[in-house]
Amino acid sequence: MFNRLRNRFLMMNMVIISIIMLVAFGSIYTITYQNTSHDIDMELGRVSDFFHQGGPGQGGQGGPGGGMKTPTGGGGGRGMNPPPERSVSFALRTDAEWNLLAKDSRFDMDDEFYELAKERAVANPVENGRFTLDGTDWAYSTQRTAEGYTVVYLDVTAQQKILTTMIYTFSLVALVMLAVIYFVSRYFAGRSIAPVREAFDKQKRFIADASHELKTPLAVINTNADVLLANSDDTIAAQAKWLHHIKSETERMKTLTNDLLYLTEMEDARDRVLQVPFNLSEAVESVILTMEAVIYEKDLEFSYEIQPGLTAVGSSEQIRQVVMILLDNAVKYTNKKGSINVELMKQHNQIQLKVSNTGDGIPPEHLEKIFDRFYRVDASRSRSGGGYGLGLAIARSILEQHGGRIWAKSEPGSSTSFYFMVPSVF
Repeated sequence: MFNRLRNRFLMMNMVIISIIMLVAFGSIYTITYQNTSHDIDMELGRVSDFFHQGGPGQGGQGGPGGGMKTPTGGGGGRGMNPPPERSVSFALRTDAEWNLLAKDSRFDMDDEFYELAKERAVANPVENGRFTLDGTDWAYSTQRTAEGYTVVYLDVTAQQKILTTMIYTFSLVALVMLAVIYFVSRYFAGRSIAPVREAFDKQKRFIADASHELKTPLAVINTNADVLLANSDDTIAAQAKWLHHIKSETERMKTLTNDLLYLTEMEDARDRVLQVPFNLSEAVESVILTMEAVIYEKDLEFSYEIQPGLTAVGSSEQIRQVVMILLDNAVKYTNKKGSINVELMKQHNQIQLKVSNTGDGIPPEHLEKIFDRFYRVDASRSRSGGGYGLGLAIARSILEQHGGRIWAKSEPGSSTSFYFMVPSVF
């Protein structure tokens, strides 16, 4: 599915870029073609003026095989300057029936060539025309005279070669660019799809995990309900055990659904953070007072160091919930006769909370994953403790909403420390 989505993005990108390149190259070629055609017409006009207004041989005439004398050949003519040295041009004079009367040319070309050139003009006697003869591109201009017609020819092979070279160059550049753009677009399309793929995979995993977590209590409820139905003649007191099992699993399902709803609400409310200053030191101390009895009941050592007067912005209740989650996890996973330590202090313009506990620790490969929904390093131990693997996900969501972050460090077999940082007001 994601490969198809990536290919669609890639195809759309290639089509858009191809259209842009086609328009750009087409515009450049059109402008160049118009400029080249204008230059050819200007040059042909100057050469035509030379031949029509008194060029060499104007006064003398010869047969088709004779040709008129050129300025360099001495003899007739009015002494007019020849056409521009850079131009390869000549003129043919014919009668009204297009019979060749004379040639005005500086070049030694055979009569067959002139006849072919004349035939091209006869086929299309226009003021400005083009044709190709023996691999050479010519522009010509036909003008009516008293004797018949005068056709002036100008070699435009160089100009046409510029346009042809431009087409080949544009084609090559376009192919190279499309190849480069294809691989670059493929790379970035893959990177663009990666977050979508990751979110989709997380959603699939979330649905699978939620279904799995709900399946167990539902199975227990269903089994106990079957037992009750099988002993319908017994009193409620006699069946109290099965009813307690049903109630216990119902409470677990309620906790799970409440946590899932809370996570969803937190993600939807990320842009609606309540910006209220509160005393973070007092919030942490209130959670410690709540958890102190539980910690000592489990015969664990407990110490804390709270820097007073630290102020943050946000919801004090949500930050208390984060501290409660971290302390609750520390109590669950501290080894027997172990210790828990809490530190709250200011570091530059940030406030950092550290919750440490001794115990088995967390393997390094799990440290980045423990904040994902339903992720548990030891699933069986978590279920026996009543957890679903949502606490740390909730904590991360709350801290992200407050512009903070959370992370963990652990030494397997020794200790684990959770840290979170939030911006300080003062």
